[in-house]
Amino acid sequence: MKALLHRHRELCERAVDPLEIAAGLEAHGITDRTAARFRHRDVFSLAEELYARVPRGSGEARPGPEPLPVPRVRARWVLLTLLPGTLGAATAAGLRLTHGDFRLLAAVAGLLAVGTATRAVLRRDPLAGPPGISAWRSASGTRVWTLWLLGYALLGDGLLDAVLSGGPDALPTGAPDGPWPTAVVPVLALTLACAPAAWCAHLLSAGARRRLAGSRGLEDFTAAARPLLFGTFALFLGALTALLLLCGTALREPAGYPQALTLGALLLLARLLAVHHHRRAPVLALGAAAVTEAVALALPLAGRLPGCAVLAAPVRTLVNASGAAVVPALACGAVALALLFHAGRTLTQASAHAPTGATE
Repeated sequence: MKALLHRHRELCERAVDPLEIAAGLEAHGITDRTAARFRHRDVFSLAEELYARVPRGSGEARPGPEPLPVPRVRARWVLLTLLPGTLGAATAAGLRLTHGDFRLLAAVAGLLAVGTATRAVLRRDPLAGPPGISAWRSASGTRVWTLWLLGYALLGDGLLDAVLSGGPDALPTGAPDGPWPTAVVPVLALTLACAPAAWCAHLLSAGARRRLAGSRGLEDFTAAARPLLFGTFALFLGALTALLLLCGTALREPAGYPQALTLGALLLLARLLAVHHHRRAPVLALGAAAVTEAVALALPLAGRLPGCAVLAAPVRTLVNASGAAVVPALACGAVALALLFHAGRTLTQASAHAPTGATE
């Protein structure tokens, strides 16, 4: 026990609650089975003894155990999460009401405004990621892949159809019936979904902290956190489906459910993992989906080279069978499913929801 206390002295001295020590021990690979070797029934019991053994100064009163802070709803971030969707709706309206150069200006100004508002949302709780240099580098990689995925959601299906038919012969005009059609509904719904995403992240954090305070073992917490995670995920998908239906009806355009729902699921899971100190998996997942979409566009172009027609055959066959939307749906859906499995293993651990949460 003394050796264990010496190894984790900094953690024990910094902790104001045995739950923080339990989460930190779990992050270092100590399980209930390991705690049994120290004659404790679980890691929580072991953490309580370590907390009690922390030496304190004679004049310093030891702080009593306090529950981990539960995130609170703030009016500032509630209003902020509505801003990207509001600006996105204004941009969509501008594209419908303008023509020619004015439409291009409206599109550029709208994209810059939505991007700035979304960045502001992601830099504040409950969607704010962990600070630090490595976190900044991971955020840069995540930002690049996310921009590609959103750009493909807006222009990719139309571009792929144009490439397979011998084009594109003209630049996109922003109109759904143009030579290079743009899918405004999925992107608009995703900007509006910033608010449900923030609420889901808040529900997950608050619910996990409450379950952590009421658990007596790591397995108990995992069993309680797993339905919370999957319920939160399903709640977001339901909200996104409703937004797609609303936007499709308002704009009288196809809603694009498969590609929008899979992309929304991927973006939400990636952000939840980043918020809870798991940064590597989101970058890899978003990058894999973006590269898959890029390859799907590159193969038909490469197939135009002499003797390389076979390269375009897989994408052409897939699109002819199910339409261009199958490419982002498969790319984002497969990666989102893998990320959901990863989140089910990592976001149901106590170390992901305590201040001492593990980092990658």
